[in-house]
Amino acid sequence: MMKIMGLLLVATIFFTACSKDDDPADNDIFIGNYKGKISYTDLGNSENNKPLADGTVNVKKLGNTYYFSFSNDIPDLNGVEFEKKGDNVLVNIDSKEGALIRIDAGKLTIAFTKDNKIWTADCQR
Repeated sequence: MMKIMGLLLVATIFFTACSKDDDPADNDIFIGNYKGKISYTDLGNSENNKPLADGTVNVKKLGNTYYFSFSNDIPDLNGVEFEKKGDNVLVNIDSKEGALIRIDAGKLTIAFTKDNKIWTADCQR
């Protein structure tokens, strides 16, 4: 009887853990720190420019909106909305030329232009 109960317990845990309904893109796997090359260009005031250098980007989520906090005195990029593209990939809704942010479980790529300011990042988890 103990063997049967043990097998049922293991089977239940196995099937629950392997549920197809649990897509990692629906979870918060994109939140956290990414390290790599980052830069910032302010087309209106070149004194604010930050050249390409090693740095970090911290990704946070509030509701359906993402927030990007940069190191190296680069201003934050806030209020970006995303949509799911394929398995385990998010791409910002305004994904047009000059406004692209792509996140997967291990990589963050930013080439985003807003209000004559340009944020770039090529980072890994």
